[in-house]
Amino acid sequence: MEFSRHNIFSRIKDSDDYFIVNLLSGNADILTAMQAGEILSNNISNPQEFIDRGYLVDPEQEKSLYRKKYLDFLDNRDTDEIQLFFVPSYACNFGCFYCYQDEYTNPSLTVTSEIIDAFFSYIDTEFASRNKYITLFGGEPLLPGKNFREHIASLLKKAGDRKIDVAIVTNGYHLADYIPILKSGSIREVQVTLDGTADIHNKRRPLKNGLGTFDKIVEGIELALQHKLPVNLRVVVDKENIKNLPALARFAIKKGWTKNPLFKTQLGRNYELHHCQLNHNKLFTRIELYNTLYTLLLDNPEILEFHKPAYSISKFLFENGELPEPLFDSCPGTKTEWAFDFTGNIYSCTATVGKEGESLGTFFPEIIKKDDLIDEWENRDVVSIKACNNCPVQLACGGGCASVAKNREGNIQAPDCRPIKELLELGIGYYFYKAP
Repeated sequence: MEFSRHNIFSRIKDSDDYFIVNLLSGNADILTAMQAGEILSNNISNPQEFIDRGYLVDPEQEKSLYRKKYLDFLDNRDTDEIQLFFVPSYACNFGCFYCYQDEYTNPSLTVTSEIIDAFFSYIDTEFASRNKYITLFGGEPLLPGKNFREHIASLLKKAGDRKIDVAIVTNGYHLADYIPILKSGSIREVQVTLDGTADIHNKRRPLKNGLGTFDKIVEGIELALQHKLPVNLRVVVDKENIKNLPALARFAIKKGWTKNPLFKTQLGRNYELHHCQLNHNKLFTRIELYNTLYTLLLDNPEILEFHKPAYSISKFLFENGELPEPLFDSCPGTKTEWAFDFTGNIYSCTATVGKEGESLGTFFPEIIKKDDLIDEWENRDVVSIKACNNCPVQLACGGGCASVAKNREGNIQAPDCRPIKELLELGIGYYFYKAP
């Protein structure tokens, strides 16, 4: 017997205790310093307990279990729901300093009825047997004007005719004006971004003419919730606005949003996706962000009512009392996610949609698939990425984002490594020891 190569073992933040987590066996335990010392010295006093929990294994038996779990993962993914992003325009009325699409070409062009028909014809054929939903993306999909409104209404109707739900990713500025149109469709959620309370948000996400946007977005959120439209509030955080998170949480709590079952939140880390941002020094690494959140949560526990950070699998483990299934692949591109735009191009995901050189084919004016590129995306996971093969955190990391890996290494078969052990140190330390 030997220690499993999938053991994740470390000391818990601000504690003398340790944790051991194994996604393959599905077990996790908190250990005393004495128990941890036995592991560090390779002198286990009760080895059978460690064998029963899958921390001590026969290597060949573990390889067999790994293969079984991997095949189960592939089978489940083949039947998972697919998210189909559609970009009706790259035009946007905002001037956000961190926009990664600001160098895209033809931002002012927009969709036509012919393109919309071709999109639905394509997904009717290609994804006929799959559960799916459509997410309208941009640019900004909810722009003012008769043509924009008519195209959004058409997209919602055609989706409704097929009993396909639609989600919207919008900056929220014209959300209130679009409520009557959105109510005509089957809306899964409306994702809206607020980067802080009014002063902070308006500096980061103004209109192109420099005017603030906070008040109109709040009005749209309020109206959407009143009309029973689910709202997913996203906060893009970096070193510039992170300290405003407690104030934003208190604002949302006071508004009553956090008590509404139709309201949820997510934190999006502002990071360098395709090109260097002017304020690159304001960006967090992933672990810097979660270290900062740890401190903020200790001093401002009300944040938890607004948002509970995942800390990798820590929150899941705390809330469910068990581990999630092993994650052999964290990149949904071309597996459970595809992206399409008004130019007729097909892309792997939201990180690549609209970027020059990233098209995987076209659905208009003719259907063309770049099968070699699609195969490369479809086959990327921790089994195919050589750098992941012997990594103990691979089943919690899943290889990371293929687009980020490609930007950095020029190759999607490179890993986008996540600091899983460090995140678990923080997350287990907070949720199991500090959370109110």
